[in-house]
Amino acid sequence: MTPKQVLDSFSQTLLEDKRILSAQERALLAMIVHHANLASSGNPQTQEAVRAVIASSVGEIVGQRAFAVLGGSIVERILEGDTSFPVREAAHSTTEYLGPKDPQPPTAPGQHGTPTAPAVPAPSPQPADSPVRSPQPPSPGPQPPHAATTVTVSQSSIALAERPQTLPARCVVLDEFLAPQELAELTRFTLDHEGDFRASEVVSPYAEGGMINYEHRSSRVLMDLGQYQDMMLERIKTVLPQVLRRLQMEEFRIVGVEAQITASNDRDFFRFHADNASGLVASRYLTFVYFFHREPRAFEGGELRIHDARLDQGSYASEGTYQAVIPRQNQIVFFPCELMHEITPLKCPSRRFADSRFTLNGWLRR
Repeated sequence: MTPKQVLDSFSQTLLEDKRILSAQERALLAMIVHHANLASSGNPQTQEAVRAVIASSVGEIVGQRAFAVLGGSIVERILEGDTSFPVREAAHSTTEYLGPKDPQPPTAPGQHGTPTAPAVPAPSPQPADSPVRSPQPPSPGPQPPHAATTVTVSQSSIALAERPQTLPARCVVLDEFLAPQELAELTRFTLDHEGDFRASEVVSPYAEGGMINYEHRSSRVLMDLGQYQDMMLERIKTVLPQVLRRLQMEEFRIVGVEAQITASNDRDFFRFHADNASGLVASRYLTFVYFFHREPRAFEGGELRIHDARLDQGSYASEGTYQAVIPRQNQIVFFPCELMHEITPLKCPSRRFADSRFTLNGWLRR
């Protein structure tokens, strides 16, 4: 087989893969080429130049997408042949949980005021690698520091007999998850929709729906992700088999997907919780958290800490140990929804929305 025949065969394979070019994109591309040929039909040199420009642009897009797809396939095949192949996991460390700051209402992006120290000290010294959110008004006055506490989360909707006594922390971390162009487009989309972000809600085992609770969670979310929810889901599907194997979770049919973009800025946090702790979200099975932000990074903190937990009088409590994931650009983390986790408080001196710690996070339901 000649080199041209090899390339033609490879091109045909890529063209048939909907992860590389969708049917709509192929139709649009065919129309563009057709009209370009018509417009330059009287001048062969112009026609060739136009086609070369189109070919170059298409080649860049196809190349980026193909590398991402091939990378996932290669990793999967390696794992099938060698179960010891190390998909990088988070480091394990020990700490005690300190409660977050007193509740604060959100303030408008870009608003400036005199910041006050959080009423509650942040957990242990933070690595110089963490995020936070929009400005907060000064607290009513100095508050006494909280003692270190073990925070528990009730899961009364699940029968006690079905719940394990311990929940060991575990996760899978994958780097360079999106192509550079996809990352740039997602960042631009997020910044363009600053006005559509709303205060984050929490789901309580005792409430019918979500509610805002600044004692438990502080951040802002965008629920309408447009094309980016489908893009992320398709990419996740390419690595899902190897992720489930690493987490020792059984394969499942995805019956629902929830996704949101979360912006965390100065003093934002999310206290110790599980993602499927009530009847409304009990069918959530796998959590994913994709990190992205502007460069250079303008925040610190915002670690994702996945705790080792034990069942104590009907609720899960931290055992004091956890796996810590420091937010890194273009990185995604997967873990089972039932695991107890938290987001540590952030520091973002500028308090500008664009300097936030962003995640495209969500849950796969079964």
